[in-house]
Amino acid sequence: MATPKTIGADDIHAALNQIAESIVARHRADSRLILLGIANGGILLAHRLAARLSVIAPKLKPATGIIDISFHRDDIGRNPIPKEFTPTVLPADVNGANVILIDDVLFSGRTVKAALDELFDHGRPGKVELAVLVNRGHHLMPVAADYTGLTLTTTAAEKVVVALDAQSPARDRITVRPALAK
Repeated sequence: MATPKTIGADDIHAALNQIAESIVARHRADSRLILLGIANGGILLAHRLAARLSVIAPKLKPATGIIDISFHRDDIGRNPIPKEFTPTVLPADVNGANVILIDDVLFSGRTVKAALDELFDHGRPGKVELAVLVNRGHHLMPVAADYTGLTLTTTAAEKVVVALDAQSPARDRITVRPALAK
């Protein structure tokens, strides 16, 4: 059995800094910037990016919220919506705003498509961008991230698990392991 590969907190934090700096370079004076973490993997990332942006570009002040894709998943017949889910929380009107969708891993692109469907149910943004911590390839839809922290070479059978610790970021980890490993 293959040994899981682990990426530690230092590499993750460097990747988040890289994403934040790229956002600042593109949106330095954007007064209508909204960061939306895709539930569940992108929520903490959105908050971490907003915190980092407040340090490197204090005047930027993006609004931060949550976008839930539960009702737009294309596998809803096989995987019903759980009783406890995180609802969409939009911190501002999305009409005409510049929105950055944020997620932990970009794989097939289906999650991004569902997030776009949910977002456009609430209005028409001026522009939508995508920021991901990990792009692992194997896209099944024409989706590309505007901001990528880490690009990993994986097989389709491997699992990429992002574990961010809200209380202790020093314990953040990304693990790449065979799909059958527990």
